[in-house]
Amino acid sequence: MSLHRLTLLPQPGGTEAQISRVPTPAPQPDRLPVEVVSVTRLAQGGRWRTEAMRSYDRPVLVWFTRGQGRLTISGRSSGYSPHNLVFLPPRTMHGFTTSGPVLGFVVFLPDGEEYDWPMEPLHLRLNEVQLQRELTGMIDAMQREADGKGLHSARALSCHAGLLSVWLARVADQYADAPNPSQATRLDTAAHRLAEAFTSLVERDFNRPDGVQHYAALLGVTPTHLSRVCRKIAGRPALDILTDRRHFEARRLLRDTDIRVAQVARHCGFASAAYFTRAFRSRTGQSPSEFRHGV
Repeated sequence: MSLHRLTLLPQPGGTEAQISRVPTPAPQPDRLPVEVVSVTRLAQGGRWRTEAMRSYDRPVLVWFTRGQGRLTISGRSSGYSPHNLVFLPPRTMHGFTTSGPVLGFVVFLPDGEEYDWPMEPLHLRLNEVQLQRELTGMIDAMQREADGKGLHSARALSCHAGLLSVWLARVADQYADAPNPSQATRLDTAAHRLAEAFTSLVERDFNRPDGVQHYAALLGVTPTHLSRVCRKIAGRPALDILTDRRHFEARRLLRDTDIRVAQVARHCGFASAAYFTRAFRSRTGQSPSEFRHGV
């Protein structure tokens, strides 16, 4: 099912040039256009790699083949089970928890108009065995090509991604005509739209040192109402969503870049490096430097 996404107006008094964007690791010259990572391997980096609210700057497809848990996309929470397909456009806030062993794949895809990826998140349960086999086969083929890193692998993976985009469009159209397209079907109420609008704002501005009161004011509601709605729709209050997003980005920057701790604090919306260190230790049991070096 496609999730309705709200269009948010620019924050009053702010322009894109004034927003200090969070740095990302420099692209590697040999980076392939498609990367396939097993859910098991992704989780080995720490539960924060899967559970914390985060987003990626490229489209992502998740294919759960075994296990179950809870999935939160743009502030909307639902369950997932085997044979659930999830597609996330770039910069879609999400996270998932597991109940026991979970198997599957996370496919990082190339971004570009030529692929014509869906503009909205998708969450579908593929009941047809043929569709399950087709998707698994395409992912296996991409993984073999990526692991082999042979001659023209980048070109081959781009072609695989193009075929996947066509397949995904056909499946989305097929399920859109079904009376009950997915176990992930969600109500489109005012509460759901508010939770989604809040997470969209957080994804855009979490690196600003603003609290829940600021976001509530932008959305025209009280902080208490916003937190109550987020707890009902996303399973956690508004402050937890905001804090979770900031701490994920902080941990990512500490592990994946070499920028200074003070810069990490500033880029993740913390008022000072000292406050960031205290908050980080309280949340993880380690100082930022200890976490960075795997102490």
